[in-house]
Amino acid sequence: MSDITTNRKARRDYHIAETFEAGIELKGTEVKSIRQGKINITEAFARVDRGQLWLYNCDIRPFEQASHEFHVPLRNRRLLMHKKEIRRLEAATEQQGATLVPLKLYWKSGRVKVMLGLGKGKDQRDRREDLKKKAHNREVERELARRHK
Repeated sequence: MSDITTNRKARRDYHIAETFEAGIELKGTEVKSIRQGKINITEAFARVDRGQLWLYNCDIRPFEQASHEFHVPLRNRRLLMHKKEIRRLEAATEQQGATLVPLKLYWKSGRVKVMLGLGKGKDQRDRREDLKKKAHNREVERELARRHK
């Protein structure tokens, strides 16, 4: 399992409660662009629409060496999961007000997979608290490293 790209803003902006793995329906030129690393998922999100799971705002740049078929960079892409899991995600997003955020894309057995996080948005205060905790932990680690020399 090798990572293609990660959404570093997701864990900063959301409290992630659960993660799910989903396949993604792609065209051939999109796969080639992903192999070249021309993908951006920082603004992407997933939503259940009429019983199917869709990925929105995932930017896959066109493959330059394509001869005749070019894909649309920001098209909506269908995510592949079991129907039971999709219903569960739909209920969670509708009732609890949670959001489906793509955390990372990776290769698994020659196929592109998306790790989705089910989370709620953080407010500004929560983000500041997280930064304070991170800075405090960094200081503690430095002090411990300095004392163990």
